[in-house]
Amino acid sequence: MLIGELAGRTGTSERLLRHYERAGLLQPGRLPNGYRSYDEGAEAAVRRIRALLAAGLPTRIIRQVLPCTTDGATVLPCPGILDALRTQLRTLDQRSAEIATARELLQQTITTAETASGVPMSS
Repeated sequence: MLIGELAGRTGTSERLLRHYERAGLLQPGRLPNGYRSYDEGAEAAVRRIRALLAAGLPTRIIRQVLPCTTDGATVLPCPGILDALRTQLRTLDQRSAEIATARELLQQTITTAETASGVPMSS
């Protein structure tokens, strides 16, 4: 299938599909006229890429993970993958803790301002 059809099937822009190719996440074939040609597995690959990006994985890790995934998005035990995923999970946990701390500080600031003014501030 051509890039436009893959974009339509996956709800992904052609520009983003070309970005995935440059990042080494997709490897389309080329037709004699130079157009990109994707096989039927490309649709599932794009869906896995988008899911992994949504999970917070950077493209450098996704590039390692993709060859180790099945069509059901199950990750097989490829060398180094679990270490990379655990590292990313620790990074996300740290970011989550930092966001929680920032949120709590903001909430305290709002509460203090509301108490000082005697009037609840609008959300």
